Amino acid sequence: MSRFCNRKAAAIAALVMLAATPGWAEALRLVALGDSLTQGYGLPPEDGFTAQLERWLTSQGRDVQVVNAGVSGDTTAGGRSRVGWALADGADAMLVTLGGNDLLRGIDPAVSRDNLDAILTEAAAQEVPVLLVAMEAPGNYGPEYRASFDAIYPQLAEEHGVALAESFLAPLLDDSQDAALRDYLQEDGLHPNAEGVARIVEGLGPKVLDLIDTATR
Repeated sequence: MSRFCNRKAAAIAALVMLAATPGWAEALRLVALGDSLTQGYGLPPEDGFTAQLERWLTSQGRDVQVVNAGVSGDTTAGGRSRVGWALADGADAMLVTLGGNDLLRGIDPAVSRDNLDAILTEAAAQEVPVLLVAMEAPGNYGPEYRASFDAIYPQLAEEHGVALAESFLAPLLDDSQDAALRDYLQEDGLHPNAEGVARIVEGLGPKVLDLIDTATR
C-alpha cells in the first residue's frame, strides 16, 4: 500500500511541475475588432488577417490566440455596439481597426471619432490595452474632411494613452507603381489577397509584439 501511495504522490507532483511550466500556460487572448479587413473578406480562413497574424506571432515565439472579431461592412458605430460582446469572454489585449467603411459612406468625422472614443473608453474600463490602427481618408471628400478624419487616430491615441499604428494598408502602399500594388489586392481593388495580408502582418507585427509586452507586464 505504501508503494502505491508513493507512486501516486510522485505522479501528482509531476503533474504539478508540468502545470507550472510555460507549455501549460494559457495563450494570451488578443481580440481583433474590425471590419472586412480584419474578418478576412474573400479569403480562406487560413489566409485571413487574424490567422496569418497568429502564425506570425507563433514564429516570433509568442503563444497568442488571435480572436477574429471582424465583421464585413462594419462601421465605427457597429464596432461600438459590439465591443462589449467582443470582450465578454475575456481579453488580454485588443486591436481596433475600424473606419474604412465610414470613409466609404462619407460619415462625418466627428461621428466616427465619437464611436472610436467610446470603444477605447470601454477597453479602458475593462483594463484591456489597445493598439489603435489608423485609417487614412482619400482626397475625394476634400482637404478639410481628410484633415479632420486623419486627425482622429493620433488624437484619440494620445487622449487614451494607447498605442497607435500607421494605416492598415500602409505596407501595401510602399510600392509607388500601381501595377505592383495591384499584385497584393483582390479583384475588387479594395481588399488584400493572401500575399497582401502577409505584407500587412509583417508591417504591423512589431507593434503587436509591443502590445503583447504591455499586456504581460
